[in-house]
Amino acid sequence: MLEIQIDHADGHVICRPVGELDAFTVSQFRQTLAELASNPRILIDMSAVPFVDSAGLGALIGGIRRARELGGDVAVCCNRPTLTRLLRTTGFDRIVTVAETLEEAAAALGSSTPG
Repeated sequence: MLEIQIDHADGHVICRPVGELDAFTVSQFRQTLAELASNPRILIDMSAVPFVDSAGLGALIGGIRRARELGGDVAVCCNRPTLTRLLRTTGFDRIVTVAETLEEAAAALGSSTPG
């Protein structure tokens, strides 16, 4: 089961998936990112995601690519050491900012801190 929370703050959209991001839940996540892709600044808060498989990682990369194709920018926030390690090991942090807090992610996008 995956729940996705969407918030708007200070000129950016915050996408918060809550739950495991895997082959069973990835279509919902992919659809949400597609709907958000036209926003100029997107923060993806992965702090409530305990597990990501290759399908989830692929959806995340695809969503970032789509947003950039439409002229937007994306940053990822994650305070889970195991997930952060995965993102760094796979080189994900070389294509998008991976920050520990929402404030750091927002700063990377050049926007104000989330409220």
